[in-house]
Amino acid sequence: MPIALQLIMKVNLKMSAVVVVHGGAWAIPDELAEASVDGVKAAACEGFSVFKRGGNAVDAVEAAVRALEDNTVFNAGHGAALNTDGEVELDAIIMDGSTLASGAVSCVRNIANPVSLARAVMEKTSHIMLTGRGANMFAESIGIATIPTETLVTEYERKEWEKHKNYVTGVMEDFNSHWAHDTVGAVAVDCAGNVACATSTGGIRNKMVGRVGDSPIIGCGGYADNFSGAVSCTGHGESILKVTLARLILSQIEQGKSVADASQLSLQYMGDRVRGAGGAIVVSPSGQWAATFTTERMAWAAVESDVLWYGLDPNKRLKEQFST
Repeated sequence: MPIALQLIMKVNLKMSAVVVVHGGAWAIPDELAEASVDGVKAAACEGFSVFKRGGNAVDAVEAAVRALEDNTVFNAGHGAALNTDGEVELDAIIMDGSTLASGAVSCVRNIANPVSLARAVMEKTSHIMLTGRGANMFAESIGIATIPTETLVTEYERKEWEKHKNYVTGVMEDFNSHWAHDTVGAVAVDCAGNVACATSTGGIRNKMVGRVGDSPIIGCGGYADNFSGAVSCTGHGESILKVTLARLILSQIEQGKSVADASQLSLQYMGDRVRGAGGAIVVSPSGQWAATFTTERMAWAAVESDVLWYGLDPNKRLKEQFST
């Protein structure tokens, strides 16, 4: 075996795995702060536990996002926002950085874990995205159970929807209001140096029926490539779409920027160019990671080398020992 290849293999064997998750970038009110932080910490630990069981980066991000979808504090799966008709329409994406394989669903209904349906699109079809009725038909064909809409809707969300039925007002208040409720996501690198991302959302409250934001769009809500890294984005979807935020961040990394600088510069550009606020989590193939946002708050957590990092407010990082 060539010496160079032996060295690469040794480096890969020693590479430490990392999982980073976010629960959405917005003005998280104090009454939701503790639950939001607890939720992302639990999801990051769930994702990292997958590595302990021999799973890879794709397995880890799916597990982490499923945990967030199952938590009613977050706007994805259970707890999702309602559209103008008072219905739940869900979007999700997952991407494997080793092959650039990706799967996504949009406007899917009555599915508890859209991220797993997105993974099925990636692994069991020749397509990248399925939408609406077609996505639900595919879910039925592979045995993914549907659940009643009311099972996904919390009493809190129903009350907020009744109070704020005007979509335009909601968008103007956006992620600097206490009524916004945003996306969840995860990125990971495994011990082999493979990266992956996953993003899931219920979208903007009082969105038009059929509206699709950035979350399921490759290069916008998420992107993963072993040559540069993995990103999951959060914030105002239309703004993220305009600047293809996930791919923009990775292009900065490809030009030599650190993951933190790439995230900050790209979010600043989005703010300057289209006046959009948001956040992003990023991990590189070497295990560098960042959680960055331009909104008031973003709940995030990361596990690396058995240390759990987490935060909510700008420039404040806390840590504790990771335990399964």
